[in-house]
Amino acid sequence: MTEKHISSQFDADLRDVSTRVLEMGGLAEAQVAQAIYALTHFSGETATQVLQQEDRINHMEIEIDTQMQRIIAMRQPAAVDLRLLIAISKASANLERVGDEAARIARTVQRLINTGVSSRLRLPVADLQYEADLACAQLRKALDAFARLDANAALEVLKHDDQIDQEFDGLLRKLITYMMEDPRMISSSIDLVFVAKAIERVGDHAKNLAEAVIYVVKGTDVRHVTVPEVEKAVR
Repeated sequence: MTEKHISSQFDADLRDVSTRVLEMGGLAEAQVAQAIYALTHFSGETATQVLQQEDRINHMEIEIDTQMQRIIAMRQPAAVDLRLLIAISKASANLERVGDEAARIARTVQRLINTGVSSRLRLPVADLQYEADLACAQLRKALDAFARLDANAALEVLKHDDQIDQEFDGLLRKLITYMMEDPRMISSSIDLVFVAKAIERVGDHAKNLAEAVIYVVKGTDVRHVTVPEVEKAVR
């Protein structure tokens, strides 16, 4: 086998596993959107569909890990290619957790429907929709940055991460007010706090994916550093 053929096959392997990550990301994003739809429309049927799809994301993570192990064993990648494989591993793990958060929201929807409190949740649910829209947009941008290996696009994801945190804090204050004004809202409001936290974690996983992109492109680990420091690393 010629060296050129080996290199071409390696590139094809990398493209294939990267495509699988993007496919997994699209599925995870759709799961979150479905879970929020189930909440805003109090649809038990949609919540059930979300839970039924959870195993698919889990299996995709395992398949990607297996594919990466084969690539590393056969190709012995170095430098940027090895960084890409590390980033793919981190990406698939974070996307699997996004699926977990969607499932957590779906289970909460089922619990709310079963307890018959859905009719009293319209206002906070609308706020959760906005938070979820922000989180899904962040995830979509992070996946796009991963697809193009664009460090600047990944940086933009990090710059907007605080928006989701601010929405979570505002929603938490609102739910506390509801609980103080009407003790009957305590149980359902606590459920919505967990939903809000699950959405916030989706944003965190998008941030982690963006950091992995910067690591691939720049070779710099930007976890646990400030945004201005990341900007210096990128530019």
